[in-house]
Amino acid sequence: MSRIISLLSFLVIMISVTNAQSYNGFTDDESTLYAMNKQVGQFVHRFNMEEDKFGKLLSRTDDRYRDNELRKKILPAMFDEYNPRTSGNLKKYFISDVTNDQNSVFLNFLDQDWYAEVSATFIVNGKKENLILFLTLEEENLGSKWILSNVYFKNFNLMFPKVDSTEQSKHFLHPQSHELDFMNLRKALENSEYVELYASTNYQPDYLTMFFYMMKTNQIKFDKIDGVKFHFFQIDNWYFELSYFNRNDINSGWLISNLIYIKEEEKPELIRTYKLCASN
Repeated sequence: MSRIISLLSFLVIMISVTNAQSYNGFTDDESTLYAMNKQVGQFVHRFNMEEDKFGKLLSRTDDRYRDNELRKKILPAMFDEYNPRTSGNLKKYFISDVTNDQNSVFLNFLDQDWYAEVSATFIVNGKKENLILFLTLEEENLGSKWILSNVYFKNFNLMFPKVDSTEQSKHFLHPQSHELDFMNLRKALENSEYVELYASTNYQPDYLTMFFYMMKTNQIKFDKIDGVKFHFFQIDNWYFELSYFNRNDINSGWLISNLIYIKEEEKPELIRTYKLCASN
């Protein structure tokens, strides 16, 4: 019986080897394995041309290290080729921009101008809910660490809807309230629905503090991670998104999934739109 099992295993292996086609000296499976960006750090190294096709880091004295001509050949494959937002002329302009010999641009892992976006399931008051956590790097001693920078939860947005100017004009404390020992605070604080209208017109709720409070009071409990992607703002006049694609071809792994040409002065607003950093 064991001889039959061994023979069958051998035949399966031989069939697989026979059917595997060669690509650039590798089989299909090998090509996919070596071509895909298996880790975010590997994506950064390949973007900068700091490792070879086998994943081995290059020495700074190696002629291939950060060579722009090689980068021009490698970078096109680091985009999601099935996405119209990451193809065409915009992609060509981006590659041309970062590989310009007069002003080459390289990614820096320790730079703070990139964010992680983690989609996760939490148990909120006994019910499963999706929350999105945003993280950024912060220097610590001689190294760095990821820190929570913000959180998005639909219930927080419902608690603090966009302020209506009409409602704001109805809810205020009279400038002479101090003469009445602020007795009118009772009326202002009786209705919790409008309580934030008595703050500054520039007031922005701190969702991260709310999240921490609910965690500490056991109203929110972590369940599981659902997905991760990254937002890069490191390159002047560009923004790109990095996502993981699990495909059975060489266009897989960590790839650029969104690309936007944007002026530097417009980036803070885009960051706020994505809720990447603390609202206050």
